[in-house]
Amino acid sequence: MELNVINEQGKETAKLAAADAVFGCEYNEALIHQIVVAFMANARQGTRAQKTRAEVHHSTKKPFKQKGTGRARAGMSSSPLWRKGGRAFPNLPDENFSQKVNKKMYRAALSSIFSKLVADGRLVVVESLDVESPKTKTFAAKAKALGVADSALFIANEVSDNLYLASRNLKNVSVVTPRYADPLSLIHYKNVVVEKAAIAKIEEMLG
Repeated sequence: MELNVINEQGKETAKLAAADAVFGCEYNEALIHQIVVAFMANARQGTRAQKTRAEVHHSTKKPFKQKGTGRARAGMSSSPLWRKGGRAFPNLPDENFSQKVNKKMYRAALSSIFSKLVADGRLVVVESLDVESPKTKTFAAKAKALGVADSALFIANEVSDNLYLASRNLKNVSVVTPRYADPLSLIHYKNVVVEKAAIAKIEEMLG
C-alpha cells in the first residue's frame, strides 16, 4: 500500500510504499484489547498494603464476656468483622500484576493499530520532524500546520535535543522513537505523526 507524505505546510508532496502486513492488515479489536490491558497491568506497581489481623494494633483481651450480652461472641477486636480490624485477604506490597505477552501477539496488535489509524485517516507521514531551535513556539506552529495541534503522538526516527526541548511543554503531545511507540499511546492520541525515515524502522520491528 501507499502512504501520503506531507511537508511542514501540510501539503502532499509524495507517496511512500508501505508494507501491507503492518499498515494494511485486518483490524483485530479483541487482540488489541488484550494487549492494552496487559500493557496497563504490567505498568502497575505493588505499592499498596493492608494489615492482617495479626498486624493491626489491638489488645488481646476479650472485648466482652462470652454469654449474657445478646451480642455475637467475640475473642479479639482485631477480627476482620470489626471496625479497625485486620483484613482477611489484605493487599500486599509484593503483589505481582504482570501479564505475559507473546512477541508475536504484541507485533500483531501494533500492526492492527497502525492499520486502523491509516484506515481512519489518523496517521500522518511527514518528511521531517526536526526543528532548528529548541523553541516550543516553533514546534507548536509545526503541529498546527499539520492539523494535529490538539492531540498527537509524534514518532521520530531519532529524537534530537532541540526536538525534545521544543515539544516537552506542549499539552497532549508526545514525541518518541519507534521503539517506544506503545499500544496505549497509539490509541490514546487522536493523531499519530510518523517521520518518513521512521516508517522503515516500524516495518523492521513489526515485520
